[in-house]
Amino acid sequence: MKRVICVLLFCVFCFSAGHTCAASEGTAQTETFWLSSLDVSRIEQSWGQARANRSVDNRPLTIAGQRFPNGIGTHANSEIPLLLDGKGVELSGGAGLDDETSGRGSVVFQIIADGREIWNSGPMRSRDAAKFFSLDIRGYKTVDLLVLDAGDGIDYDHADWVNLKVTMLDNARPKLDVGPVEDAVILTPKPAPTPRINGAKIFGVRPGSPFFFRIAATGDRPMTFSADGLPSGLRLDSQTGLITGQLEKAGEHKVTLRAENALGKTEREFRIVCGSQIGLTPAMGWNSWNCFAGSVTAEKIKAAADAMVESGLINHGWTYINIDDFWQVHRDSNDPSLQGPHRNSDGRILPNPRFPDMKGLADYVHGKGLKIGIYSAPGPWTCGGCVGSFGYELQDAQQYAEWGFDYLKYDWCSYNPAFEAYRDSKDWDPSSSPNITYAGGGDLAKAKVPFERMHQALGQQPRDIIYSLCQYGMGSVWEWGAEVGGNSWRTTQDINDSWSSMSGIGFSQAGLEKYAGPGHFNDPDMLVVGKVGWGPQLRNTRLSPNEQYTHISLWCLLASPLLIGCDMTQLDEFTLNLLTNDEVLEVNQDPLGRQAARITQNGMLEVWAKDMEDGSKAVGLFNRGQREQTVTVNWSDLGIHGEQTVRDLWRQKDMGQYTEKFEANVGRHGVVLVKIAPFK
Repeated sequence: MKRVICVLLFCVFCFSAGHTCAASEGTAQTETFWLSSLDVSRIEQSWGQARANRSVDNRPLTIAGQRFPNGIGTHANSEIPLLLDGKGVELSGGAGLDDETSGRGSVVFQIIADGREIWNSGPMRSRDAAKFFSLDIRGYKTVDLLVLDAGDGIDYDHADWVNLKVTMLDNARPKLDVGPVEDAVILTPKPAPTPRINGAKIFGVRPGSPFFFRIAATGDRPMTFSADGLPSGLRLDSQTGLITGQLEKAGEHKVTLRAENALGKTEREFRIVCGSQIGLTPAMGWNSWNCFAGSVTAEKIKAAADAMVESGLINHGWTYINIDDFWQVHRDSNDPSLQGPHRNSDGRILPNPRFPDMKGLADYVHGKGLKIGIYSAPGPWTCGGCVGSFGYELQDAQQYAEWGFDYLKYDWCSYNPAFEAYRDSKDWDPSSSPNITYAGGGDLAKAKVPFERMHQALGQQPRDIIYSLCQYGMGSVWEWGAEVGGNSWRTTQDINDSWSSMSGIGFSQAGLEKYAGPGHFNDPDMLVVGKVGWGPQLRNTRLSPNEQYTHISLWCLLASPLLIGCDMTQLDEFTLNLLTNDEVLEVNQDPLGRQAARITQNGMLEVWAKDMEDGSKAVGLFNRGQREQTVTVNWSDLGIHGEQTVRDLWRQKDMGQYTEKFEANVGRHGVVLVKIAPFK
């Protein structure tokens, strides 16, 4: 009897430590572990945080009405990478969508052992009963538990692994196979000293608007510029490469741009399209939010413009210096630098004391050969609680144009259709209104109203102002953003510098490619490389070097606006190299304006491809998994055939000629970005 009690006590101890009692398999000792005992915070996923014995929303694990006390709550797309070193015996458990989604969401659960699928749940939806498995894993070194979206995006894909345990041999324990620290390897050679013209190959302008375009070119200075076919009304400064002037009539003009220095000369075709459409290629520039957030000042904006020029980024096509929130007066801040009258007697918006001379600031940025952007919101208040544009859309658009701004980010915060009843009220005080964020559901026509209103106001100005909708994807904005004049529209919530955020946002753009084109682009938010911090305290991005290559590659394939989010006065060599690869940036700036589509997906391996104007295809081979793997792109998937030349765009190096397929070893969370063109 005493012996039995001792055994039972030992078992209780084992369970409390996160594993079950030891047993014997023949002559070998085995031990079973709950996988929830691992550090699940290290599990990477596209949204939220994985939790032990709780759902991703921190509730009890419940599938189709059945509660499970043990398991891991996660979210698509996610991976639990186990390192077993051949010591595993059995993996068992169940999987399903958590009831907390209230009927929404769909996923596929997949288990991969040493690169081979050993279990697949098939598509599962909310309220489906859990599916269970018991798998022989003897001899496998690695086992990966994946949750993938089932083809309709990752919204509400709250996925639970339940009763999840692994039996191990010889006192071995399962481990999470998390990646090592990577070296920041610079892949791209420095620009040649001979001239090379970069940036957009096409430019849109409205008749009568000021024309402002700087020829971006790398190579040793001094450099001189010239152009053949420049239409009447435009002039080129041969020393700076700046084209200014005005076109009065609609039409298209083909121009040959030339750049020359002591080592050589080059030329490039450039198209000017004078008409109703502007922003024919995605905007490239910088935005203050991801580094300075609410601590932005005019001096920091000037410093950013200086850094854009001094770093040489301007020579690669980077153009905009954009002020985000907190240039206006705050509604209730105790900070004197945010206080002051909201508007003058004519209803014109007034900046806060940090920005004493907005026209002077715009002139300063223009004097650098750059353009400048500003920020507002359709509600009475911005996201940060500063003065918005509600009821003053026309006055604000007029003020932006008079100051000389070239870009407006219009952020949804605090707008509510209910406020429309007070638009013409003389005694309505917006300062007494709550900062309500309307979710954009219900009547779609109401969701369009504030953006259409500002579009009309901007259209009345004698100046081209790029219009960026920051609407977070509500109401499927990609379906109607172009209708309300948007040159781009945010498709997601705010990005941060984590793999789960960046990859979750970037790879969720699959299926939106049909809504993008010249003058109107999907916007998955800003770039989170370099030193970021969302305030006065900055830090190095938490993205690994591989993840940063993935970030830039994917955003370029997506034809996304490229807005640098870091402090450009502190650019390190790796970040600068990352932002100045002209062959990669050409993928983003291609005149066709196509967004890449996801061509294939095999677990955590994905291939994305984008048609280019010259008939080639830009192709990204992505590995979202935890270990280096081989990624393959087949010609049949791309709709091409025969011998093709493959060029590595990051290394700017031809890889050779291939038939039928191309494959490459791709590191953890990494990418190989290539251009594939018929062999000549």
